[in-house]
Amino acid sequence: MRVSALVPALSLILCTPAFAQTTPPAEDHLGDDLGETVVTAQLGRVQADLLSGTSILTGDELARDMKGSIGDMLTNQAGVSATSFGPSASRPVLRGLQGERVRVLTDGIGSFDVSNTSVDHAVAINPLTAERVEVLRGPTALLFGSSAIGGVVNVIDSRIPRRVPDGQPHVDVNLGLGTAARERTASARIDVPLGEHIVAHVDGTYAKSKDLRIGGFALTPALRAGALASGDDDVAALADIKRRLPNTAARTQEIAGGLAYVSTTFSFGGSVSRLENLYGVPVRFSLTPGEESEQVRLDMGQTRYDLRGEIVPASGFLDAIRVRAGHARYRHDELEDTGAIGTSFFARGSEARIDLVQREKQGWTGVSGAQYFRRSINIIGEEKFLPRSQTAQTGLFTLQSLDLGAARIEAGGRVERTRLSADADATLGNAAMRRSLTTVSGSMGGNVEVAGGWRIGLNASHSERAPAAEELFSNGPHAGTQAFELGDPTLGKERSNGLELTVHGDLSNYHVGASAYYNRFGGFIYEAATGLIEDGLPVFAYRQSGARQIGFEVDASATVARLGKSEIKLDSVIDYTRVTIKSPLGSAAAPRIPSLRLLGGVEVSQDAFDLRAEVEHVTQQERVAALETPTPGYTLVNATLTLRPVGRDGPLSLIVSLDNIFDVTARRHASVLKDYAPLSGRDLRMTARFEF
Repeated sequence: MRVSALVPALSLILCTPAFAQTTPPAEDHLGDDLGETVVTAQLGRVQADLLSGTSILTGDELARDMKGSIGDMLTNQAGVSATSFGPSASRPVLRGLQGERVRVLTDGIGSFDVSNTSVDHAVAINPLTAERVEVLRGPTALLFGSSAIGGVVNVIDSRIPRRVPDGQPHVDVNLGLGTAARERTASARIDVPLGEHIVAHVDGTYAKSKDLRIGGFALTPALRAGALASGDDDVAALADIKRRLPNTAARTQEIAGGLAYVSTTFSFGGSVSRLENLYGVPVRFSLTPGEESEQVRLDMGQTRYDLRGEIVPASGFLDAIRVRAGHARYRHDELEDTGAIGTSFFARGSEARIDLVQREKQGWTGVSGAQYFRRSINIIGEEKFLPRSQTAQTGLFTLQSLDLGAARIEAGGRVERTRLSADADATLGNAAMRRSLTTVSGSMGGNVEVAGGWRIGLNASHSERAPAAEELFSNGPHAGTQAFELGDPTLGKERSNGLELTVHGDLSNYHVGASAYYNRFGGFIYEAATGLIEDGLPVFAYRQSGARQIGFEVDASATVARLGKSEIKLDSVIDYTRVTIKSPLGSAAAPRIPSLRLLGGVEVSQDAFDLRAEVEHVTQQERVAALETPTPGYTLVNATLTLRPVGRDGPLSLIVSLDNIFDVTARRHASVLKDYAPLSGRDLRMTARFEF
């Protein structure tokens, strides 16, 4: 179904009831003096009360950091990096963990795509539709599935309206330009009241970009030297690729509509959306004479249906009953150089959850619920690497909290049953396979106020995760990653026992959030280069072993001066993680773990404008896994000017930002293509926002 064919289908929402677990309170702004309410945390907790690290991106900060992918949009947040598989397919990396250990949600449920199957598959969530993004790291994220050991990224939009506009339609329009990829973006959304309690929503987006500009050469110095020494003219020519990263152009379009009934005691609504995304992925250039390097483009489409609702009882044990459900059909074609379809991915996904929120009584409150998820994947084509497979998960969970005034105690648990199956496939040489696993996870901790505005917390957790179908059943070449991927059907559960210490300080002039964590894994699942070549591609195999993870993150800001109507604020982020694989053969670094990162900024703010400058320094990563290469450190300097011609609450804002001012060649160690595809070079971005 194309976008043009979806418009009539939007009428379906008029007869579709809908439900939601992430519905925020009627006023989801600041929580007293302790920071902003974290919607994803379920219990209306402000950041200082949570027992794990959190980040919230909204308003001008969200507009300033807007990028073409969810991963790149969040890299300024503490503990967050990105897979950086080109500008279009970049998933978040939380505390060094990625793939199956990070759940990317839209309004509380999954994205129903195949982005977890491979780093070249983009997340089927359009960043331009985001109204708010929340990142939860640590055990709180287990409310959303056992696979969320690393954390949760929740992209909250307004497609199923939560409020009825006051009398008149509410309109938001965003227009953007970016020079690094010659990017053009446009998005608009409108909420129209159809009565006292009924509101309709329509939104649409369009984005187009060309090949990404980079600061220098595409290949690392070592690969360039190897290309020049090959003695083959075609291979030697690869050493000269610079300034533009081949095969990274993209075009995205989306249309969506929603309808909701909203009152103080009851709400329900639904939405339907169609997303189409055509994008290229950077090339893993072959330095072997006579061996061609494929330039693969992905033509993706997804049609999605969502439901959300909430009942607020006037009295009784429950304070709210929230329901959220969604279903989507997904397809992408991997296009070869000639434009012919080489391989097609088909996926269907459904997810539903119910959350029963307890009414607070003498400081005790909690949330309990059930969650169901089902997904099927079918790959057709010459580079099929996974047999037709199905995954079904059923989970029960609870989180209980006791507020004792100066202290807060929380405990939670989750039991999940996962059933995985793969059909027999003669092409891959696989027999039919079935796996069923039950995982049990839990956490307990608390925090205490040690001084006015300062809280210290400690949390202990046990987490279990069932292996994913891709980790179990993969067995073939994958054009998108240009690798031969090999699963292991004997993989067992991945277990983790961890401790996390948190410190929060929130007063009128400063904020400090810090976390230090330690996790000990049993059966840690990871993908490692084997050094073998199959079908002309490097072989990457899933393996399982013990592991240790340690790390910390600090996010701090302070208002250091007030000059008339202006404020001067300093802020900083520091994060570091270290993951070590433990095996009978000894200890080794886990693959693709980011190095120490420091980011500092200064911002001058008043009603009419904000002026910000920041410096990000990432240290060299020399602690590498087998067959990995070290990644040089880099320093990026960025600046942003936000203009509000009619004041902070006015309908117009203009954002001009200059990223990577000194055109540095930077590579993220978390990327499997870091040696072939650096980050964006100098990029001048301009965004105009209209709201009325």
